[in-house]
Amino acid sequence: MTPSRSRFLPIRGLRYHLREWGDEGAPKLFLLHGWMDVSASFQFLVDELRGGWHVIAPDWRGFGQTEWIAGDAYWFPDYLGDLDAILRTCAPDEAVTLVGHSMGGNVACQYAGVRPSRVARLVALDAFGLADCVPEQSPGRLEKWLNQLEQPMSFSTYPNRAALAARLQTANPRLPADKAAFLAAHVGEAGGQGGIRVAGDPAHRRVNATLYRREEALAAWRRVTAPTLWVAPAEPALRRRMGIDDAAHAEARSAFRDFREVEVADSGHNLHHDQPAEVARIVEAFLLSNSV
Repeated sequence: MTPSRSRFLPIRGLRYHLREWGDEGAPKLFLLHGWMDVSASFQFLVDELRGGWHVIAPDWRGFGQTEWIAGDAYWFPDYLGDLDAILRTCAPDEAVTLVGHSMGGNVACQYAGVRPSRVARLVALDAFGLADCVPEQSPGRLEKWLNQLEQPMSFSTYPNRAALAARLQTANPRLPADKAAFLAAHVGEAGGQGGIRVAGDPAHRRVNATLYRREEALAAWRRVTAPTLWVAPAEPALRRRMGIDDAAHAEARSAFRDFREVEVADSGHNLHHDQPAEVARIVEAFLLSNSV
């Protein structure tokens, strides 16, 4: 297993945790994890990389070892603000390579459109945006948010890490026992009343009070100048379950100027867990030769 090390940075008022692999001075590769995940979940992908990379993966605010906010909710633009600050610290004078999974991929894609000159290569792992919302949904969404503010949020607690590992395998039947145990060691933390719970701020469970406007995401994607690769499971079950039909997906693909998409067989949403060797091959081929 490729050894990692931790670094902590002050980022926008929070103590931010960065997990790093590889040597300082090697080409930088920024890996951005998804919702309810942590940076360590990229370990299996990093183990399969063949090139010499300096991999830098933050725990997003309120996840893993990064501090929680002093508030009631997390807002998507803050992830862009955090990423921008991290890049100013870790790569102030260079265009960067971003590889993001799920929510992290959506952050990467939007950031690459907001600051196109800062991103040299862009890879999104099963990150396709969300279904569009309409204004009529707003009052109900805000009402639900207000109702949730009346009571504290919480995560389920497991008696031990083995139980959490078993829960991870239930959620992803492709996940072998050794990988589930590794993830449980990093995704879980000691609960307030004993046992193990997910390492994250329960406030993440609150509904987002703001509506997702897909046209705004498309506007950002149209500004991306970096060559872009989307890596997706061969069976797009999650995308369709999230309300992204084939027409909306085709529109998203066409928004990027320099775009390609590669599918990975026998994989679910966490394709970097299910097929890390194949995902690493696809990503490195794209990064090193701009083709797959």
